[in-house]
Amino acid sequence: MIEFKINEFEGPLDLLLHLIKENKMDIMNIEIEKIAEQYMNYLEQQEKMNLEVASEYLVLASELLEIKSKLLLPNTSVEEEEEFVDPREELVERLLEYQAYKEVSHILQDKENLRKEIYTKSPENIKNYIEETSSMNTNVSLDDLVDAFKKYLERQKENKPLNTKVTVKEISVSSRRKEIKKILKEKKKISFFELFPVISKEYIVATFLAILEMAKSRELLISQKDTFDEIICEVYHEK
Repeated sequence: MIEFKINEFEGPLDLLLHLIKENKMDIMNIEIEKIAEQYMNYLEQQEKMNLEVASEYLVLASELLEIKSKLLLPNTSVEEEEEFVDPREELVERLLEYQAYKEVSHILQDKENLRKEIYTKSPENIKNYIEETSSMNTNVSLDDLVDAFKKYLERQKENKPLNTKVTVKEISVSSRRKEIKKILKEKKKISFFELFPVISKEYIVATFLAILEMAKSRELLISQKDTFDEIICEVYHEK
């Protein structure tokens, strides 16, 4: 007789799979008489230890006894023999389905245990790691600035087409920074769009990049009182 511990199974099907495995039986060809006897012994052991037998175990016990009785009854006619359906068939299907779920649950349990060994850091505000000098010194976002700049270019297209010819003198970002510094030294404050007196692609790109660089290096303050108000550029002063 096979010995096993009481209450180590998750349910009657779990116990049944255990018995089949211990007896090295083919799950598709269960020896019901032998398995039913061992199953009933399990229930008797629980009763002897004054343990309450769950109703689901009793239900399966009655099913095993019913299957056993059907297999013991002889077929009385040729027709019945031809129409014979193995009474173990439904039980086997349930066992195979339960076995599949059990195998999947073990895989998921292993993955859960593996995940417990991985430690992740809670997300933080990356602004804490950005140097103050690397951010634009402005209450206007870069998106707002670009959007305003696009609208400005659209208005200029209506008045005068952009000059796409190659200029003799190359316009650099550094040269435009120097020119903007000179303008701010004289006027202190100027409209963002006034810094684009020449409408050419080279001039516009160099000027826009120069303004962004000056804002980042705190040489220039870009501000806007309210949405859709004029964008103002002025010399930055430490508060």
